[in-house]
Order: sequence, then C-alpha cells, then structure tokens
Amino acid sequence: MIVLDTHAWIWFVSNPDLLSKKAKKATNAALKERGLLISSISVWEIALLVAKKRVTLALEITDWVAKSEALPFLQFVPVSNSIAIKAVNLPQPLHPDPADRIIIATALSSGAHLVTKDKKLLDYPHVKTIW
Repeated sequence: MIVLDTHAWIWFVSNPDLLSKKAKKATNAALKERGLLISSISVWEIALLVAKKRVTLALEITDWVAKSEALPFLQFVPVSNSIAIKAVNLPQPLHPDPADRIIIATALSSGAHLVTKDKKLLDYPHVKTIW
C-alpha cells in the first residue's frame, strides 16, 4: 500500500512518465492490490494550485477529481481526527506545510510508503518514501 503525494497523483493520472522508475513500479504493484491511497488534503491542494493558475488540468477540477474518484484502484483517505492530531504531533524537524504534514500522517496511519519527489519529505526520517 502506498500514498501518493499531490504531485505524484497528478503525474500518475496525467503523465505517468514523470514518475521515477521506482515510483512507477510501486504504483503498478499497489494498483494491482487496490492499494493506492490519496489523502483528501491533496484535493484541496490541487484545487488551490488550479485557482492560483500554478497547475493546469485537462478538465475542470471538479470533473478531474470525479474521474480520479471513479478509478476502482484509488482510495481517498479523509482527514480524520486522528490523522489531524498525528499531523500536528509529527516528530521534528519537519517543515510546517500543513498539507505535507497531513499527507505524512496519512501514510503513517495507513502503514503505507509515501511516493514523492519532494526533497523535504524524502529527507524526513519518520516516513518511508519511494522515489
């Protein structure tokens, strides 16, 4: 089971060639097991990036997310109370970005690896990452 960081989700759906070989292998394996997880905070993050015109999607954000939700091998993980608390109490040092903290907490709560290219997350020793 793996959690896709926000950019990894965009790339997985829109342009899988942007994923590293290791990330592709992990996503393909998780896909077969229906173990691809995405934190719901990533929906917020993508919507924000689209609103700020930092990301352009082929569809309107609502339709793009709906198509992702319809994929049978993707599971969206809501930001539960326990994930929210875990995100606040992650061991330091970790940068304060709330979306990243919630994504890390989601991976830890799910016992999953995190697929990310984000150097700050790759260097964080308390979550297992793949890139």
